[in-house]
Amino acid sequence: MSGGIVRHPIVSLLLSMAVLITAGCGYHLRGTTSVPPEMKTLIVDTSDPYGPLNRAVREQLRLNNVTILDKPGIRQDVPSLRLQGETVSRDTASIFQDGKTAEYSMMMVVRAQVLVPNKGIYPIGATVYRSFFDNSQAALAKDSEQDIIVKEMRTQAVEKLVRQLLTVHVAEANPAINTLDHTPSAVDRLPADANTISDSSYKR
Repeated sequence: MSGGIVRHPIVSLLLSMAVLITAGCGYHLRGTTSVPPEMKTLIVDTSDPYGPLNRAVREQLRLNNVTILDKPGIRQDVPSLRLQGETVSRDTASIFQDGKTAEYSMMMVVRAQVLVPNKGIYPIGATVYRSFFDNSQAALAKDSEQDIIVKEMRTQAVEKLVRQLLTVHVAEANPAINTLDHTPSAVDRLPADANTISDSSYKR
């Protein structure tokens, strides 16, 4: 017998079926999505061009092969993605017997608007939840862990936000959907100034 790997015919068949099913289901690499063709070129507009949210959005768009135009107003025929900011809130999820906080629950909300020329304005948003344990004995480690968690939450929220471009595509195709008269969601009811982290409980 040679030194190569010999697969049982049934194993080979199962592997082939798995590949076909994966391809048929429209599988995408983590972090990628099916961005509509008309959104493959976008103007990204933000009041905080050097902030972490803008960097995360641009990275995600490039990952999805979206061409980003940096100068709002230079093109009138290209959709614009206006970033309205992120908010992070933190609440106590559980406590120790002595009354001290044992676990926190965190929520990040990212809001944006898509302006489609001659079509309208389409609000989009994404919400991500995470929890982490409070270690009062290691304050520096806790702050570092929290920073990592916030960064991971931002990445997840941005991935979901980019997927919302598909809903904009559906809304464009259905004139009956009027996003300007939509019922405000929890995301829409957030304060207008959402560029800073809210909730006094989230402090260094």
